[in-house]
Amino acid sequence: MAQAARVLWPGGRALAWRLGGSPAPRLPVQSRAGFAGAAGGPGPAAIARKGSRRLLGRAALALGGAVGLYYTARWHLRAQDLRAQRPAAQLSLSDRLQLTLYQYKTCPFCSKVRAFLDFHALPYQVVEVNPVRRAEIKFSTYRKVPILLAQEGESLQQLNDSSVIISALKSHLVSGQPLDVIITYYPPMKATNDQGKEVTEFCNKYWLMLDEKEAQRMYGGKEARTEEMKWRQWADDWLVHLISPNVYRTPAEALASFDYIVREGKFGAVEGAMAKYVGAAAMYFISKRLKSRHHLQDDVREDLYEAANTWVAAVGKDRPFMGGQKPNLADLAVYGVLRVMEGLEAFDDLMRHTRIQPWYLRVEKAIADEALQ
Repeated sequence: MAQAARVLWPGGRALAWRLGGSPAPRLPVQSRAGFAGAAGGPGPAAIARKGSRRLLGRAALALGGAVGLYYTARWHLRAQDLRAQRPAAQLSLSDRLQLTLYQYKTCPFCSKVRAFLDFHALPYQVVEVNPVRRAEIKFSTYRKVPILLAQEGESLQQLNDSSVIISALKSHLVSGQPLDVIITYYPPMKATNDQGKEVTEFCNKYWLMLDEKEAQRMYGGKEARTEEMKWRQWADDWLVHLISPNVYRTPAEALASFDYIVREGKFGAVEGAMAKYVGAAAMYFISKRLKSRHHLQDDVREDLYEAANTWVAAVGKDRPFMGGQKPNLADLAVYGVLRVMEGLEAFDDLMRHTRIQPWYLRVEKAIADEALQ
């Protein structure tokens, strides 16, 4: 029973709601307060904390920034060679990719990846992972989901972390560079988060590896590229953390959430019963700790409503999506995170009490339209 409750805790490594999704470790003060706060996340006072762990984390991430610059510079040189070697006649890149997604269906990070794959009409197979045993990903030393296996000819690549998966695939689709080369520009690094735990972070994960012409063709200007990166990170660093406290807000909501998780997930009969009842009870109490950790209001619905309205305001009234006439990666990320609440009371309240529904339905339709083409 204790193991089931631990597996289903959203702050852990394999959770049934986040269900082990790609980690979103809290960033240093200057990154989280200056970036997420400006986008509608918590302000500096909400996350300031002193101590040697903070300094160690900053040093590690500063090193990661230097490593990221190195890999970005290396990419520019390597990309020039690859483009010079590229044949004029080229098969459709999406047709050459065979993708397998290892996921928990109710994980918001996995949902982000599915939204991206569906919108880009990329065929993929899904392997639902048992959140207790995780035997389906025993081949991997990386023990979180989503994991994407990409077969391209004789090359088989494993992509980890939802934002890395999305950035790498989009870079591949736009530039035509080989995927095995692209993923080297997103190197993993170890860092220490605010709780003193060692975490794996990925350099450059919101950055697409494009040359100037490709970037201009895709974005039209630097402002659009910066805006997309900013809100993709906001979805990972702030919006995701509002899901669990809201879907486990009351005992009844917690039970309904776990009923949905067990129904949609891959559990044995005994595991499912434990997850539904033990997990629901545990998560009701743990959600209170999450509320304190992320400095949420007494009524966590208000934080969810505020985030939704902040996003709608950022999209604005003059364009249907942040990406303009089509959803961009930020649109798909926010949609993917929110979609995991569909069918639950929190989702119904969100649609009823905020201005997000028209945008949400537009993204839903855009993804459905791509699937029909």
